[in-house]
Amino acid sequence: MAASTLPLVRHTLQRSRAGLIGWSAGLVAASLLYLPIYPSMGASGQLQSVVSSLPPELVSTLGFDMITTGAGYAQATLLGLIGFVLLTIAAVGWGAAAIGGEEESGALELTLAHGVTRIQVALEAALALALRLAVVCAVLLAAILALDGPSELGIPAGHAVAGTLALYLLTLLSGLAAITAGALTGSRTASIAAGAAVAVLGYAFNALGNQAEAARWVKDLSPYDWAFTPAPLANGFGNGAGGAMALILGLCGVLVVAAVVGLSRRDIGR
Repeated sequence: MAASTLPLVRHTLQRSRAGLIGWSAGLVAASLLYLPIYPSMGASGQLQSVVSSLPPELVSTLGFDMITTGAGYAQATLLGLIGFVLLTIAAVGWGAAAIGGEEESGALELTLAHGVTRIQVALEAALALALRLAVVCAVLLAAILALDGPSELGIPAGHAVAGTLALYLLTLLSGLAAITAGALTGSRTASIAAGAAVAVLGYAFNALGNQAEAARWVKDLSPYDWAFTPAPLANGFGNGAGGAMALILGLCGVLVVAAVVGLSRRDIGR
C-alpha cells in the first residue's frame, strides 16, 4: 500500500491513540462495574423487586422489561445506558472536530492547500470516525465476551456481536451527523448540536413512545428504538434486528453523501 493512501485517516488515527485508549478503558471499567454484580442481584430477587415496584411505562422506558435475564440486564445497564452515553460523547466529539473544528482552527484551509480534495476530506473524516468507533466497540465486545461466563449472563457470542454492532451503528449515526453539520456550516458548535440532537431526540422519542399509547408512533422516528427494541443481545440478528441495522447504516450513508456535497459546494472559512 502506498504511503500516500488515506493520509488524513492515518494522521487522525495517530493523533487519536491516547483517546482510543482512554475511551476503551472507560468502557472496560463500565463493564467491570455493572456485569459482575448480575448473579448476586438476580439470584436474590433484587432485580425483580425493582421492576415490580415501578410503573409499567417507566419499566419500558428504562429498558427494564427483560432486566431479570442476563441479556436484558446487560442491555439495560451497559449497552443501552452507560455504553450508549460514553460512545455517543466520543463519536460526537470526534465528528465535531473532524471538519467543523478543523475549519474553525484554520487547519482545514491548510489541508486543502496541500492538494487534498474536499471530497477526500469528507470521506476520510467519515472513515476515520468509523474506524475509531470500531476499535472501542471491539474492546467493549471483548469485555462482554470475557465477563459473560463469570457474570452468568448466558449471552451467546453471536448475540453479543449483534448487540455491540447495534450500538456501534447507533453512535456512528450521531458522529456522522456531527461531521455533516460541520461540512455544511464550518462550525464546531453546530456539529456538536447536530450530533447530540440525533442521540438525545432518539432517546427521547423512544421514552415518549413508551409513556402513552397515543404517542407510540414517535418510536418509529427513533434510531435508539430501531437499534435496541429488537433486543439484539437476546435475539441476535433475528426479530427484525438485521433490518433495523440496515436502516441505520443506510442513514449513515445518506449523511456521508450530504457531507461530501455540502463541503464541496461551500466557501471554506466564510
